Amino acid sequence: MPWKTRLRSTLTAGVALALVSAAPVARAAENPYERGPAPTTASIEASRGPYATAQTTVSSASVRGFGGGTIYYPTSTADGTFGAVAIAPGYTASQSSLSWLGPRLASQGFVVFIIDTLSRYDQPAARGDQLLAALDHLTTASSVRSRVDATRLGVMGHSMGGGGSLEAAKDRPTLQAAIPLTPWNTTKTWSTVQVPTLIVGAEDDSVASVSRHAEPFYTGLPATLDKAYLELAGASHYAPNSSNTTIAKYSISWLKRFIDDDTRYEQFLCPAPRSAAISEYRDTCPHS
Repeated sequence: MPWKTRLRSTLTAGVALALVSAAPVARAAENPYERGPAPTTASIEASRGPYATAQTTVSSASVRGFGGGTIYYPTSTADGTFGAVAIAPGYTASQSSLSWLGPRLASQGFVVFIIDTLSRYDQPAARGDQLLAALDHLTTASSVRSRVDATRLGVMGHSMGGGGSLEAAKDRPTLQAAIPLTPWNTTKTWSTVQVPTLIVGAEDDSVASVSRHAEPFYTGLPATLDKAYLELAGASHYAPNSSNTTIAKYSISWLKRFIDDDTRYEQFLCPAPRSAAISEYRDTCPHS
């Protein structure tokens, strides 16, 4: 082979190798928050994700502004820090009513703090304040604070805790995501909320009917906001209190999309999902 031909072949192979080698670095630089393997329908419906998890109890005596709780987190630190979400229970309920969400979300690559409230009778505004206090504790004083990216945070909650997650989103626009689950709140308009919000209602909810709560909350959010409304077919107000694949898969997708900026999960949100488990879905796709 003439030397010029050999040189061209060597250079071509070298360039190809360099491009292949640089691809993962370029992808990581493009989105440093991306965690875990490429998602599939099976992976977001699974009871556990790719990360092994552990949990730690936070005593109410050791914190201020909320009633303690349980932190669920990925055990590996190989991927760096993780986004985090605080979750509040509903009226008269404790953290145990939502405990199934802890390991399920944490195993997908989040630090999850399910809290108890100061009083089981706290109203949504108080629950919103407590969600924010829990996030502050998680990022500055908790035993897992070094695992948390304090700039990538979200809130969730059930019933009055769901109403509380809307309050928290209104009060702290730097949050990355909010997911109210069968939410209850006397306030219906949330025109100042800037946090991407997925509202999950239940078709047969007799406590916080979708016509008086979840639907007005959705329409009361800004039209320009990244938002979605998912209504669980044939479900009651208490659907979030036990393991629910529909709640889990779309919560994971929403948190990944907006806390992790992971556009690999956009496919599960846009176009609007259709399923026998969903009686109605509204959105503002495509997401910004």
